[in-house]
Amino acid sequence: MVRGKTQMKRIENPTSRQVTFSKRRNGLLKKAFELSVLCDAEVALVVFSPRGKLYEFASGSVQKTIERYRTYTKDNVSSKTAQQDIEQVKADAEGLAKKLEALEAYKRKLLGDKLEECSIEELHSLEVKLERSLHCIRGRKTQLLEEQVNKLKEKEMTLRKNNEDLREKCKNQPLLLAPAPAAIAVEDDQAKQSEDVMDVETELYIGLPGRDYRS
Repeated sequence: MVRGKTQMKRIENPTSRQVTFSKRRNGLLKKAFELSVLCDAEVALVVFSPRGKLYEFASGSVQKTIERYRTYTKDNVSSKTAQQDIEQVKADAEGLAKKLEALEAYKRKLLGDKLEECSIEELHSLEVKLERSLHCIRGRKTQLLEEQVNKLKEKEMTLRKNNEDLREKCKNQPLLLAPAPAAIAVEDDQAKQSEDVMDVETELYIGLPGRDYRS
């Protein structure tokens, strides 16, 4: 009797499922043993039944094989991750270099270089963008000029106000009158009399009579 092809899906009948598990478990353990003996391979097999029962086989030690597996996968994953990071960095650098080259080419076109490589559509697009840029530049220039004019007007108003304040201060201060000629003459006479008195007083000598004060 020819057996039909078994479908790879869960066996719904519990009894059939348990029988199939036992048969295939034994076959798997047998294959693992044969592989370790015939090929001198390090084999570790761990199986848990649906009820949680453990079945295992190891050509050496299950724990040592598992530790070896962890070390291998850790190093392999780390190396693989580092390689992926390096490749990603290279790809990003190449992408940035291409973008930079495209920007440099676009900049040269905006400056009027390499226009022979442009089509009519590209030239029209450059013209529109340049007109927009020129409009923005002129608007900014006009704004700066208006700000400068406003600052100059404010400065002018401040200077005018300071000038008016100075004029008011000058009006409020009293004027110093020059002395009359007669008063100047009287002061001159008084000064001369004072000088004569000083001369007379210097000629006086106090001492015994009959002696020359110059000796």
